[in-house]
Amino acid sequence: MNKKDIKIAVIGLGYVGMPLAVAFAEQFDVIGFDIDSSKIDLYNNNIDPTGEVGSEGLKKTTMKFTANADDLKQANFYVITVPTPIKQDNTPNLAPIEGATELVGKYLSKGDVVVYESTVYPGVTEDICVPLLNKLSGLICEKDYKVGYSPERINPGDKKNTVKNITKIVSGIDEEALNIIADVYGTAIPAGVHRAPNIKVAESAKVVENSQRDINIAFMNELSQVFDLMGINTNDVIDAMNTKWNALGFYPGLVGGHCIGVDPYYFIYQAENVGFHSQIISAGRKINNYMAKFVSTNVIKELVKNHKINNAKVVVMGLTFKEDTPDFRNSKIIDVVNELQEYGIEPIIVDPYIESFNEDINAKTYKEFSEVGNDIDLLIYGVNHKQFKELSDETIIEKLSKDRPIIVDLKNRFKPYESEKLTYWAL
Repeated sequence: MNKKDIKIAVIGLGYVGMPLAVAFAEQFDVIGFDIDSSKIDLYNNNIDPTGEVGSEGLKKTTMKFTANADDLKQANFYVITVPTPIKQDNTPNLAPIEGATELVGKYLSKGDVVVYESTVYPGVTEDICVPLLNKLSGLICEKDYKVGYSPERINPGDKKNTVKNITKIVSGIDEEALNIIADVYGTAIPAGVHRAPNIKVAESAKVVENSQRDINIAFMNELSQVFDLMGINTNDVIDAMNTKWNALGFYPGLVGGHCIGVDPYYFIYQAENVGFHSQIISAGRKINNYMAKFVSTNVIKELVKNHKINNAKVVVMGLTFKEDTPDFRNSKIIDVVNELQEYGIEPIIVDPYIESFNEDINAKTYKEFSEVGNDIDLLIYGVNHKQFKELSDETIIEKLSKDRPIIVDLKNRFKPYESEKLTYWAL
């Protein structure tokens, strides 16, 4: 495949596909496809709902946006970047990736290349996707077309570690596929590529790197629960521990989103399929899933201790799953809010991205902290958005009630203000 003849189609223009497609479009002819026509309309009007590229990036890109599947027949290098969620029972939901595979299979021609970026357990590309491509195209993988896998490593909201400066793992069904894929990605990604020896290694790398992070945070979350019983500030312990050269620098917190809180289940699932019960990864998931309950229970305890349970004014700062992104998927702050509502508390939510939230949360919501008013009985600082960091501690604290207010600090932002005038609780 001659590089100058390559025409790329990126299927799935969300937080992963959009920045990747824009990077490709700087070097290649690119079609950006999504089944959501309303999203395509936004992109064509230079509106970026992901916040990853921005209106200026959309104005500059030469990419063609489309929701018309027939446009895909123009491509010869397909990149699939659709979500891979989990079902209610925490098993993999492969419907999106299977749907995208079926779509590409209809337009696949001899000499084409298909690359998967969606996070999957080892074996999905070769055991599930390739047979689908073969069936729908009437072609034979390796002989007629090539397949590869390059796990996405996008960190939504991170303007420093972007798609261009993160090393891309690439893999192929054979050496020829690997060389083509490495060449294409290497051209678009200045950080370069790492050639994995095979597709299963590349698939494994993604689920393992996220599982590793999940486990490390789970360890800190377990410590937080123990230190809470001991009356010891967890963050003080971590700050002391971090003075050693080989400390890892993890902190307790709510683990949500579409990666760290989901990907370990893919590995757990496939481990079970080969006869192994994963104990550490499963335990990490159990601990991290419990943390919303742990936080909400302590919120109630603090309100009861301070005689504020009835008609308490509770403000939650931040609702997205992480800072500086309009992504609310699997946000554990939402779980905290839901838990509090079960106790009859109606939190007021402030989040600069609240207009992107399309679920019914049955609560008052604001974009700006200045809109929530004064006399806050309990403040939950849940997400460290840039807009919140720009507020001084004093600006926030002066809005608190004068009658022993409570700060629940989930991001280690405030100093422990515990005094006769204020109660402070942190993970």
